[in-house]
Parts: sequence; structure tokens; C-alpha cells
Amino acid sequence: MFVEILVSFFIVLAGVFGLVGSFGMLKLKDTMQRLHAPTKATTLGVGGVLIASMLYFLLVKGTLSFHELLITIFLFLTAPVSAHFVAKTYIQVKMKPEELPGSEGEFGWAIYDDPPAYYDND
Repeated sequence: MFVEILVSFFIVLAGVFGLVGSFGMLKLKDTMQRLHAPTKATTLGVGGVLIASMLYFLLVKGTLSFHELLITIFLFLTAPVSAHFVAKTYIQVKMKPEELPGSEGEFGWAIYDDPPAYYDND
């Protein structure tokens, strides 16, 4: 009974995160705002389903499933990287350098700066 409650908890939690992520994709008005829905909520939703599957196979079937673990690791590593690429592309296509806030860094926004001199191969 405890195993069923634990697996059910993760499935319900994953469903709630998936629903919130889907609702965010529909209701948020800007691309940069909409970017948070799939990278945060939906990623946690899929992660919850994978954790529930791992727990089921471990506690009910008695086998450790590495497939779900590998999928979870891959998902949590690739979602931020793809979101970063989408954000940089959006900034490059839709925004001017004057519209961006200060970067508080030494070099400014890298997407608009000229490459440093040490990249020249002359």
C-alpha cells in the first residue's frame, strides 16, 4: 500500500506540473515569459513520471531501471541549454542593444559585442 501511495504521489505531482506548464504556454504573452513554462514546470512533470516509474520497478518488480535514470539526467541537462539558445536567439532577433538592461559585467552583452582581439587568426 505504501508503494502505491508513493508512486501515485509522484504521478499526481507530475500531472500538476505538466498542467501548470501547459497552462503557462497558453497564457503567458511573450516568448521570454513562455520560455519558463516548458523549461521549469514541464521538465519537473516529466521528471516526476520518470521517478514514479523508477520507484515502481525498484519496489514492485525488484529491478533497478537505469533507462529512466538516464532519461531524467538527459532531460535535466538539456532543458536549460536549449532554453539558453532560445533566449539568445530571441534577444538577437527581437531586441536592440539599447533596450537591454545593464549586464553588470566587464564585457556587456556577449551577443552584441565584437569578439576580442585574441580570436583574430591574422
